[in-house]
Amino acid sequence: MMRTTGWAATAFLLLAGTAQAGDIVLGFATAKTGPYVSLANTNGIAVDLAVAEINAKGGIGGSPVRVVTFDTSGDPKQAALAVRQFAEDDRALAVIGPFSSSEVRVAFPAGERLGIVQMSMSSSAPNLTKGFAYGFRNTRDEGRVIDEVLATLRDKGMPLKVGAIAYATDDVVSKSVGTAVLPGLFAKYGVASAGSVDFQYNAFDLSPQVSKLAQMKPDVVGLGAPPEAAVNLAKEAKRQGLATRFVGGTTIADPDLPRRMDGAGEGMTIGTTFFPNLNDRTKAFAKAFGEKAAAAGIARREPNQQDAASYDIVILYAEAARHAKLTGVPDRLAAERTQLRDALAGLKDVEALEGRIAFGPERDAIKPIYVIEARKGEWALLDTRKAD
Repeated sequence: MMRTTGWAATAFLLLAGTAQAGDIVLGFATAKTGPYVSLANTNGIAVDLAVAEINAKGGIGGSPVRVVTFDTSGDPKQAALAVRQFAEDDRALAVIGPFSSSEVRVAFPAGERLGIVQMSMSSSAPNLTKGFAYGFRNTRDEGRVIDEVLATLRDKGMPLKVGAIAYATDDVVSKSVGTAVLPGLFAKYGVASAGSVDFQYNAFDLSPQVSKLAQMKPDVVGLGAPPEAAVNLAKEAKRQGLATRFVGGTTIADPDLPRRMDGAGEGMTIGTTFFPNLNDRTKAFAKAFGEKAAAAGIARREPNQQDAASYDIVILYAEAARHAKLTGVPDRLAAERTQLRDALAGLKDVEALEGRIAFGPERDAIKPIYVIEARKGEWALLDTRKAD
């Protein structure tokens, strides 16, 4: 476990030490190390951009927003420790994060007992918020995302007669996608399933799996996998001459993925909740993000959907806090945590970076899904599927 202050707030925290009366403190449970680092290590840049924007406009009710960060390393036990530390030691109003589905499974029950709101920016396994009044997700359920991908292919008349599935067995979301989500969606869209192959999360040699896929002659191969596995599968498919369309959801929504596939994976189609070239606001965010990433010496300069979701979590907290007229006064903290929870649940069509956002009855975000396709080393927008 490593605990730090948010990058933009470091100097302030060194001077201030602990929260002063009137500060709005947010905990940030991130995974800057561990298995999710390639997707999570830049989320702090997005959080800092949002906090700076809010504070430049006077904060929340005249109170500055301040962020305290805890690196969970993607470990569920550390995620539970983080929420306790935020709630009891840092006296945070709410928590940005945790990142993964496995962390959420442990941290949300802890936050419920403590009475503090948490909002995940990445967890997409089904039903993780069910039964938790203080647990929110600024993500879309992986099943809904892939549903919209297949609907787009159907609507555009692309081949969908025969499908196969490839998934990682040692990752919660990937396995759920491969064993439950994709079989159900193939049945829904009348895709005949020719079979499936599985592999370990970090597997490099996927030639046996691709050989089996080639024998199935699928129009589409549904992926339940991390970006690294998607790259390896696509490259091996090209080497073996397997011509198919790989499809997937947010688990492989890496902005660098088309370039990383190095000419393989042409036509790969996935769903994401953020597309940086969508409009002037997303382009401005991407530019500011890239400048911050360059200054920090981070190789990836393009924001991913988790970065955008992290930014919007801060925006959503600020919007709900304004609606509830929160003060940040220490002796009202417990009550204001509950007020924030109730205000969040009632938000409708907030004009956020990712598009208009509201929350459904189980406190999952309702927001657009962007269906994108790998073309000549870049993601291209294929379709925009509206929120529920």
